[in-house]
Amino acid sequence: MGVYVGWALDRGEREALLARFPARYARAVADHVTLAFEPTEPALPTETSGEIVGEADDGRGVQAMVVRIAGTTDRPDGSTYHITWSLADGRRAVESNDVIRQHGWRPLDAPVRVRLEPRLFRP
Repeated sequence: MGVYVGWALDRGEREALLARFPARYARAVADHVTLAFEPTEPALPTETSGEIVGEADDGRGVQAMVVRIAGTTDRPDGSTYHITWSLADGRRAVESNDVIRQHGWRPLDAPVRVRLEPRLFRP
């Protein structure tokens, strides 16, 4: 069946981050950063922090925050580390990858440090 491996956004920081970066769409997600999808249960990543360095928004219902982890925004699969931030009705978190790939992202004036909790996510 497989499992997603990555990081959960620290619950103690989530509300403060949503206040700093308001959700533009009806459903605030702001939940996790995916590292990879693995067919078997992988080891957890060792990093426990990152930086929000940018934002992507297609203007039609997908808002994502770009995250730098261990000095890079590039995931091993060639996509970009991100947190799906908010979604309009009918939109899905997986669309964040397409929005970043198709529209790019805008850097923030200054990075914002975030705590990340290594985690497995089952589909």
